[in-house]
Amino acid sequence: MMEHSFVNQFFFGDRIEAMQQNIPNNSIDLIITSPPYNVGIDYDNHNDLLPYSDYLTFLNNTWIECKRVLKRDGRIAINVPSVTADGSYQPLFVDVTNQLRNLGFLMRCDILWYKQAISKRTAWGSWQSPSNPHVVQPYEFILVFSKETKTHDGEKHKIDITKDEFISFSNSFWDIKPETQLSKFHPAPFPEELAYRLIKFYSYQDDIVLDPFGGSGTVANVAVKTNRRFVYIDNSEEYLDFAKKRVQNTIEDMRCNLFTQTL
Repeated sequence: MMEHSFVNQFFFGDRIEAMQQNIPNNSIDLIITSPPYNVGIDYDNHNDLLPYSDYLTFLNNTWIECKRVLKRDGRIAINVPSVTADGSYQPLFVDVTNQLRNLGFLMRCDILWYKQAISKRTAWGSWQSPSNPHVVQPYEFILVFSKETKTHDGEKHKIDITKDEFISFSNSFWDIKPETQLSKFHPAPFPEELAYRLIKFYSYQDDIVLDPFGGSGTVANVAVKTNRRFVYIDNSEEYLDFAKKRVQNTIEDMRCNLFTQTL
């Protein structure tokens, strides 16, 4: 494989096979991803209601391959809810944390993404009674790990995070509205602001950023906007086509803006 032939590419297929076939060992600086939550979302090409043990195996196999492709000083940021359901609540953020730690990753932090809005309540449990009340969680986690060392090497002139951004992003409570505009193209998009903060906080310009569950292409799109390189993987041709058009439009807009500034 030619060096960096996988960079700025869209790969269609199973996330593990695509990584094995296209991405060499120790080549990715940062992974940002949000795997399916196993809550019955109607994805184009994925069963989102696996038995919980099968779902955990599905995730763990993904992290094994992610570890292979990450550089020694690379990082991975995983967006998951606090719980998922399999007849009863399962503490997903705990189980994913344990999976990564058991694989030898070094935990850096957990970030609480406060999504601001709670959808209309249809289930309260035992209404106005302590018998069996239910709570809702208007938040999700971002679990951040390093592969082997917590220090990520890079050139000083490729640091682009501002003082104000650094102060803001280093607070682990992130108040960001959920993405709604892209829901007609993908059932579970996440906001660009989320990817932006992770990319600016944990990577240098020209670093390579991977999303093995590429979906609507948010990570790839923000990588382009922030002068990073990307790798996109998804097993849906429909989502891949949309993501590719989205990124291409961003590139064209940036070229137009650059041309205008040089006049």
